[in-house]
Amino acid sequence: MKVLFIASTGGHLNELLQLKDMFNKYDYHIITEKTKSNLNLRNTFPKRVNYLVYGTKDHMVTYPFKLIYNCIKSFFLYLKIHPDYIITTGVHTAGPMCIIGKLFGSRIIYIETFASIKKGTITGKLLYPVSDKFIVQWKSMKKEFPKSEYGGWIY
Repeated sequence: MKVLFIASTGGHLNELLQLKDMFNKYDYHIITEKTKSNLNLRNTFPKRVNYLVYGTKDHMVTYPFKLIYNCIKSFFLYLKIHPDYIITTGVHTAGPMCIIGKLFGSRIIYIETFASIKKGTITGKLLYPVSDKFIVQWKSMKKEFPKSEYGGWIY
């Protein structure tokens, strides 16, 4: 079974890497944004990591172009990996890949970030209707996402 793990860099990636005990149970692949802080992932997980362009909404002039580029690159990475499952802790980097995956038949497992205690992320709200399994880490988030599963803390 092929499983793609995808998350934006920083805390979302840190949460996703808490699932590393699962990696060797599957034919896995990891996708995140390329930053200096995570270049060592290729050493830790040889031939299992791809990077998207780092983009943040704080730079609104360049962000739309980076997002479009990442959508196109996500499409080609999806075709290369063609996972059965996509597991993500969000956010914007994961959104396009999950939509592409859903269109091509992958099952989507979305884990809402630990940082969301009362209000969901925009990506979480967008992917909630298309996720096959939507997991929250706080019981209080069940109000925002009633069909979600409470999974407890990922840490």
